[in-house]
Amino acid sequence: MLGLEVVVLLAAVLLAGHVLAARLRLPPPVVLLACGLALGFVPALREVPLSPEIVLLIFLPVLLYWESLTTSLREIRSNLRPITLMATALVLGTAAAVAVTAHALDMPWGPAWVLGAAVAPTDATAVGVLARALPHRNVTMLRAESLVNDGTALVLYGLAVGVTVGEESLTAGHVGLLLLLSYLGGVAVGAVIAWVGTWLRRRLSDPLLENTAIIALPFTAYLLAEVIDASGVLAVVSCGLIMSQKGPSVGQAHGRRQTEAFWSLATFLINGSLFVLVGMKAQDAARGLDGISVGTALLLVGAVTAVTIGARFAFLFTTPYLIRLLDRRPQQKARRVGARPRIVNATAGFRGAISLALALAVPTTLSSGAPFPDRDLIVFATCGVIVCTLVLQGIVLPYVTRWARFEHDTVLAEELHLAQRAATERALTALPQLADRLDVEADVVERLRREYEEHLSLVEANASDTEDDPALAQAEQYSRLRLALLDHKRDTVIQLRDEHRIDDTVLRRMQAALDVEEVRLRRTATGP
Repeated sequence: MLGLEVVVLLAAVLLAGHVLAARLRLPPPVVLLACGLALGFVPALREVPLSPEIVLLIFLPVLLYWESLTTSLREIRSNLRPITLMATALVLGTAAAVAVTAHALDMPWGPAWVLGAAVAPTDATAVGVLARALPHRNVTMLRAESLVNDGTALVLYGLAVGVTVGEESLTAGHVGLLLLLSYLGGVAVGAVIAWVGTWLRRRLSDPLLENTAIIALPFTAYLLAEVIDASGVLAVVSCGLIMSQKGPSVGQAHGRRQTEAFWSLATFLINGSLFVLVGMKAQDAARGLDGISVGTALLLVGAVTAVTIGARFAFLFTTPYLIRLLDRRPQQKARRVGARPRIVNATAGFRGAISLALALAVPTTLSSGAPFPDRDLIVFATCGVIVCTLVLQGIVLPYVTRWARFEHDTVLAEELHLAQRAATERALTALPQLADRLDVEADVVERLRREYEEHLSLVEANASDTEDDPALAQAEQYSRLRLALLDHKRDTVIQLRDEHRIDDTVLRRMQAALDVEEVRLRRTATGP
């Protein structure tokens, strides 16, 4: 098939899949995976290429960068120890358990470790899509773990492939050096690229040029890290985390709105496309099995999936108790969580794009020229584990979340109201001084003061917890009336254009201003 036909097909499947998921009340990734599996039966679609370079060099930097930009660095700092342990010790333990299981099922040690490294890391994008209903702290920990554990898995994967091919020697010093280079080199490269990006954004006044520079950042960080044999994944993640702190103080409002719109759409399309392509690749992997029965391959998928999920449960129900024995500080006691939240975190260990990319990147031959042992089985088993975790855990997670009975998470709502109130109050305090400096007339100052005081009263009304609060009811009525008036204004402008009384350029400018106001009103009305 031509590339354009594939693009059109993916767009149609994304639309149909999300509509069907909403009607069936299923997670969209589950439905998109099923669509991909169904498309795999079409002979013409079996030739659709999905090289590891496309996933690692195009899809992954975009997804990881946006996940890093939109996660909470404060929550990462406050939960750094469990995140670090899950991103390193859990990955190594999972890979080892999978390798032992695969070897017990007659897979040689080298390919068994390659399979273990491929399925060990969780997927940040799958977590972001399927676990978004969890409390803020849980989602942040899951996303941060998924962002960091890729670096550990990639080093382990590179060693396993190198030893199997015959190009690497497995010594403790060599492994330690590779891990050190992967982590420190990746973080350093990400910091340098973030500094360059900040420097550029301070000097670019054109929003289009600013966003061109922003788009280049994750790809530059990834490629530069790979050149020095560091972790491109960690380079992208560290660059995104630093830019999440520096971004709000540089650039312009118009540019930031373009950035959010572009990345939201790009990650939505790439995420959905990956789920469909994983389903299609699972079909292709099943047909690629050479000399291995489907029953044997399915047995391996079931065993590896069980071990992968079991290792996560075992880690989350042993490591916390060990930490409690060793760390008796009061602040450590305050961070403890019960068994139910840990079961939810264990259930949310989805596999996704990075696992697929690693499986597809397995070389076809050894250094001797002989075929890489069990390569087709590695690809099939990895696709099977991805499908099983996304489908089984994706369907079960909402029920487990309800069973866990999390307390209503009001932290973000409270902090949002604090920020709105403090910003408005300080603006009102600074209003007279700013008016004098800008030589603004008294009528204009008084008009702006009334608007800010009205906004402050709306913020206070929205902060109320009482559903029958008259102030809150008036605030909602105010927003609904403003939105209705905006619709009338928009219809009027369109009518003027249709009557040839204004130009299309005027219509677009008016519509942009009305859209900005509508977005602001809807965000105020719906809250965080």
